[in-house]
Amino acid sequence: MDPKSVERWITTGRTPHRGHRWKAASFLGVDEVYLWPSVEKQAEKASTSELITYYPHRGAVPASLWSSLIEKATDQVDILVYAGLFLFDSNPDLPDQLAEKAKAGAQVRILLGDPDSEAVRQRGEEEGIGGDLAARARITRRYLEPAMSTPGVEVRLHDTILYNSIYRFDEDVLVNPHVLGAPAGQNPVMHFRYLPGARTFRHYMRSFDYAWERGREA
Repeated sequence: MDPKSVERWITTGRTPHRGHRWKAASFLGVDEVYLWPSVEKQAEKASTSELITYYPHRGAVPASLWSSLIEKATDQVDILVYAGLFLFDSNPDLPDQLAEKAKAGAQVRILLGDPDSEAVRQRGEEEGIGGDLAARARITRRYLEPAMSTPGVEVRLHDTILYNSIYRFDEDVLVNPHVLGAPAGQNPVMHFRYLPGARTFRHYMRSFDYAWERGREA
């Protein structure tokens, strides 16, 4: 940007174009509303529109929706789970699909819980399944092995406290909040779709990026 344009943002209260706001906010590590409070109402309205639908539990998400989102994704697939075994059990061709998408230019990032971590052990106890959660994470890792040699497919292990499982397919994201004492499959799922000017989609993806940077190679 021309320095004089940036100076006008600061000295005259001029609100920059949306794309410039996002880049500046990302560079400075803050939300755009912090820098330009006047866009808050606009962001709130758009963020409300991002919510496509709400499911009372993960089993209520139609199998056809999972299949459709997987099939249509062309640019970005991001998955943050402890195990996410259900997704691979119900979509046995998913590793091959992810490899093909990566070959076509998509970026695929998958974060699995480190089966040897304290976070996975504790979550297993809280859900009442003990070491089974770690076992599920290992099985998912094994399912992914054929795809992991494909450039563009990255799998990492994380040891973070997982507040939400996140499943992002291009501009759609399914968020599965975790409820203390309940398995992930019994908890609600929210379907968001990215809209320019909104913040919910980007908010969850910043969370994914934070966990991704803390992960280690599987």
